[in-house]
Amino acid sequence: SCSRAKDVTMPAKLPVHFFPPRSPVVDLFRGQLDHAEQLRQDSEIALFFFYAPWCGQSIAARAEIERVASRLADQVLFVAVNCWWNQGKCRKQKHFFYFPVIHLYHRSFGPIEYKGPMSAVYIEKFVRRVMTPLLYISSRSKLLDFLSNYEPGVVGFFEFNASPQPPGYLTFFTSALHSLKKDYLGTIRFGVVTDKRVAEQISLVHPGSVYLHRHANTSLIYPKDIMNFTAENICKWALENREMLIRWLRPHGGKSLLLNNELKKGPALLIFIPYNPLEEIHPLLDELTKVALEYHKCNKSQAAEPDLQHRDSDSPAFDASVADAHVKFSETFPIATYPCCNTVVLPQWHSISRTHNVCELCVNQTLGIKPNKVHVPHCNFLEIEAALDSFYLQEHTFFQVISNTIECSNFLSFYSPFSYYTACCRTVNRHFLSLISSEKTIFQTPKVAFSSHGKKDNTQFSIPHIEDRNCFIPDLNISSMNITGLSCRTNKTLNLYLLDSNLFWIYAERLGASRSTHLKEFAAIVDLKEEVHYVLDQNQSLVGPTLENFIKNFSVLYSPLKRHLVDDPSVHFHEERVVTEVTTSTFHETVFLSAKNVLLLYYAQWCGFCASLNHIFIQLARLLPPDSFTVARIDVTRNDLPWEFMTDRLPTILFFPHQRKEHSVKFPEDFSVNLPNLLKFILHHSSLSSSEPCTKECLHKESVLQQGHISHLEREIQKLRSEISALHQAHDQLEAQLSEARREEQRLQQQKHTLEKQHKTLQLHSEQLQATYDQKNQELLEMAEKLQELADASENLLKENALLRILVASRGGKLQSQDEIKEPLQSEQMLSEDNDISLSTATAALEEKMIDNIDTIETEHSSGNRTE
Repeated sequence: SCSRAKDVTMPAKLPVHFFPPRSPVVDLFRGQLDHAEQLRQDSEIALFFFYAPWCGQSIAARAEIERVASRLADQVLFVAVNCWWNQGKCRKQKHFFYFPVIHLYHRSFGPIEYKGPMSAVYIEKFVRRVMTPLLYISSRSKLLDFLSNYEPGVVGFFEFNASPQPPGYLTFFTSALHSLKKDYLGTIRFGVVTDKRVAEQISLVHPGSVYLHRHANTSLIYPKDIMNFTAENICKWALENREMLIRWLRPHGGKSLLLNNELKKGPALLIFIPYNPLEEIHPLLDELTKVALEYHKCNKSQAAEPDLQHRDSDSPAFDASVADAHVKFSETFPIATYPCCNTVVLPQWHSISRTHNVCELCVNQTLGIKPNKVHVPHCNFLEIEAALDSFYLQEHTFFQVISNTIECSNFLSFYSPFSYYTACCRTVNRHFLSLISSEKTIFQTPKVAFSSHGKKDNTQFSIPHIEDRNCFIPDLNISSMNITGLSCRTNKTLNLYLLDSNLFWIYAERLGASRSTHLKEFAAIVDLKEEVHYVLDQNQSLVGPTLENFIKNFSVLYSPLKRHLVDDPSVHFHEERVVTEVTTSTFHETVFLSAKNVLLLYYAQWCGFCASLNHIFIQLARLLPPDSFTVARIDVTRNDLPWEFMTDRLPTILFFPHQRKEHSVKFPEDFSVNLPNLLKFILHHSSLSSSEPCTKECLHKESVLQQGHISHLEREIQKLRSEISALHQAHDQLEAQLSEARREEQRLQQQKHTLEKQHKTLQLHSEQLQATYDQKNQELLEMAEKLQELADASENLLKENALLRILVASRGGKLQSQDEIKEPLQSEQMLSEDNDISLSTATAALEEKMIDNIDTIETEHSSGNRTE
């Protein structure tokens, strides 16, 4: 019987050194975890680097760990443990889900796992925080520096008069280590004050008190009477009550919901700056922190508003060209400090009157937000339109006022309860208006006059409303609005986040940052709910005022910021392409500015059905005249589209007529997408009559165009006919080949039947041979059994023969001894002669019988040998 072969497993190779021999890192490449624990007992600070030799992240982090170890080897023990070798204790005791893993120990406290970027500067910063979790604050200036930082600060007051340490100090020290264990970013800074005079600056009177500083909210003191004074409770209290004005985001590079969870909280301002955590001074970060603090400082958000009745005598209200006018403005409008103002000339209140009331209407959003100047017009059109609507509803209050002085009134907006408008009006003479009109060429009376509510009016002497802020007041400089407390005065509050551009610049590029820039500074606002994001112009430096303007322009009700659309940079334009590839940057030019009819296909790379339509659109583009039609497509997964042209289904086909681009038509979804249906769809919607009457010249152009279309279609029909004839020839050739293939198939079928018959005959013969084989095999088995029986009998006879020979030999010996005894007793032999004769006769007979038996046995044995 054959034994089954056993599985052969190649044993794992023995591990080798992961770090160089001269490295300051102790490399336990055999996974000696017990030895690592022994080494840790002799060191105050220890760093364990658990790695897998095959892991790419472990290999990349090896150089970073060596760089940190070369700087801190005299203060920190660096141990690397191979936690992948199956014979090592680390593999048997630890069960990590990823590599590498960094654990830090501060004496007996630990492990503190580091989960930040695998960069030397970040690892070293975290190790130093573990080395000195508490910052000693010795003076009032250091206390102010500590509290002015954007990160939350926890200060403990302990008097070191007792020996060796004051009560509660070790607990506070351990709480700082607990915060590093729970928050690897180290967002909470812990400090300790030993001077009573310094502690009194933050209302710490009793030793052992703990103070949590907050910028925008009330600072807190640890409630010892409610919570036990333990390290876990202090850490939990600080984490729950900390103030996160601006937060660092550090994605680890793998699959994570970090960005998604943060963006779901609301609109987010993502700021990318180059950051080195080991540097002591960060001017740009300090400036951004100042903006964040002012943005969230809601307790100081109600700034004092300027007096509406204050007049500035230094600013003239009118131009020098109207110095000889009958009526002069001796005062300026008191709202000259507001940037968003429009002049409104009311109709004359009586038909014989030659005077008009002129009002300067300004948007006064003291309780709200007004836009600022960042490459946008001075006033938001929608906002001033809302102000005009509110003004016209209360126009009767300003209609019959006759006054030579400027009188101002405030009225609320019916759109928003947080803003109101100011209107300063004065009565002026019509001659003055004519002078202004001749100089400024502004008050031009149109053919059709409108009343105050925008309806047609046939009054002979009526003057329409004029919304032009440059009529009476020179250009007003835009005043910067105070950003203090803006987060509490708008429903579009931003969450501020910082990212290190040295590590995460790829995210900035995905948001729209330039890839060729040398200065990696970038800011973008992402609104996940509205599915939009805005990008700060990279030509502007990322400084505090620029960021403030960016925030304020996003916070207004009608934001002047332009939505950023992601473009596909991989598209290369070729003039010879039949189907035009459209991107975000070319969408407006190709679709709306073009004088042609445009058929646009929305597709995606993953859409298999979209790819099956390519040949149809290529044929369609060749059929349609290129001077009148454009066939294009756009990849919606790599390009952003305006809201009105977004779709949730692929493929989608839109047709834009050249005269009515805003009236796009969607290809019916219940129609199959083929060439005839597309042609009917295009011709139907491109041949609709225009709403304007067509002249003779128009008819002539239309006839020429139709004739050109007819000739073009005739040429295409001729091409199709030639193609059809070629297809007929190919069809005939294919028919001949098919008939030959059918004959060949019949011949192969006959051969198949013949082979099947032969196979059956051979199978029957094989069965007969198998039966014969089984019979002969049975006979041979029986013959072998018989031969075995003969062999056993022969062996028994041989044994009996040997016994008989022994018996004969013993008998012969006895007879010889008897003969020797009988010689001296001849007399006696003579007397017993008869007995001897009878004995000899019996002996001879016995010998003859034995000889016969021996001959018989030899004969049988020889015959048995011959049989075998």
